[in-house]
Amino acid sequence: MKPDRNGAASGERLHKVLARAGLGSRRQIEDWIRAGRVRVNDQQAVLGQSVTGADRLVVDGQAVVLAAPAKARLMLYHKPEGEVCTRRDPEGRPTVFDRLPPLPSGRWISVGRLDINSSGLLLLTTDGNLAHRLMHPGNHQEREYAVRVRGQVDQAMLDRLRGGVELEDGPARFLTITAAGGAGLNQWFHVIVDEGRNRLVRRLWASQGITVSRLLRVRYGPLALPRALARGQWREATAQELAAVSETPATPRRSANRRLETRARPRLR
Repeated sequence: MKPDRNGAASGERLHKVLARAGLGSRRQIEDWIRAGRVRVNDQQAVLGQSVTGADRLVVDGQAVVLAAPAKARLMLYHKPEGEVCTRRDPEGRPTVFDRLPPLPSGRWISVGRLDINSSGLLLLTTDGNLAHRLMHPGNHQEREYAVRVRGQVDQAMLDRLRGGVELEDGPARFLTITAAGGAGLNQWFHVIVDEGRNRLVRRLWASQGITVSRLLRVRYGPLALPRALARGQWREATAQELAAVSETPATPRRSANRRLETRARPRLR
């Protein structure tokens, strides 16, 4: 906590404080502040506001008690198809949070999302600052997927997808595309992207007239989907895995994303 010019404590940014308390990622909490869901000392909070331990914080009408920071936890979850990544679904569909162990305080924060028709590795943490760092676009965390596509794929198409194509929200590309089996109009590929735009892998293939029939995330940053982790199961990250993501530099190079476990290969069918 840095002193201001008068020697008083100037505090810390509100969204960082609430993220460290495990209430959500920094980006989520910034959205809450914009929506008027956060109050400081009975006044509506504003973006960029700083707070100290003497301030009274309220989120959605509930007082926030800032206990001593707990040790960050990280969960590796094998998301099956048919689950959504929202905390509560208005349509009553199952969510990834239904299967996770309860926490004595704070909440599980999803590191990115997988759509309802996608499966594979989903990371969840109790540390909002860690979630923010892993999801921040400027950090270029690699995401690797096993993809089964339907349609005629040729070399010219693969070259375009590696070189970059224009999508409705800007240019995008696959960093690598590796053939992984199959034949004819149903083939498997392993693809890598380094950003988390909504349904990016599906939209890249769709830009070439190709339909994705299965999508499985097999790696996020340095962490790979464990072979022994069945669909719908989770396990706590090891100390080595937690250290790998916690020590991720602000702007990592792609070569820095070490894989800590042999990636899972889907059954090609």
